[in-house]
Amino acid sequence: MRKSLFSLSLLTSLTLVSCSTILNHLPGVYSIDIQQGNIIEQSMIDQLRPGMNKRQVQFIMGSPMMDDIYHKNRWDYLHSNQPSGEDRQQKQVSLFFENDQIVGIQGDFKPGAITQIKASNETTVDVPPRDLDKTLWEKITGLFGFLDSNTTTKTTKSEVKPDQSILDKLPF
Repeated sequence: MRKSLFSLSLLTSLTLVSCSTILNHLPGVYSIDIQQGNIIEQSMIDQLRPGMNKRQVQFIMGSPMMDDIYHKNRWDYLHSNQPSGEDRQQKQVSLFFENDQIVGIQGDFKPGAITQIKASNETTVDVPPRDLDKTLWEKITGLFGFLDSNTTTKTTKSEVKPDQSILDKLPF
């Protein structure tokens, strides 16, 4: 009786430990989402147009997942997702180029017939021009009232002459 109970408990524990389907569906057991490759969305495919060069395609789609040395004119993008231990879902897109321009798309996505233009999130800000008429020294001395209104601000090195009225006001 004791040997049969031990054998039954050993068999039950081995079954529970080795069977992943039982462990994956137990309540409270966490399993992570496994994503691999480039994320591919229909909106990305809709932005592709015939005649785009490789840099434009790379800006939209990112770097290709596989770069085959035997097929330089073919870029493959793969995305694999296995959420919470469920069955793996895989999406694939191949882009074909001739003379550095896209000529074909093959895979799980089809290009949309409607042109989609994404609204830009960037804003333009007008910055007012800076007042560069006075030098820093002129601005500092102007705060203390040392500059006359007749003094010109744009001078060359040969024209610089000390103003006697300013020198008379200095304490040293």
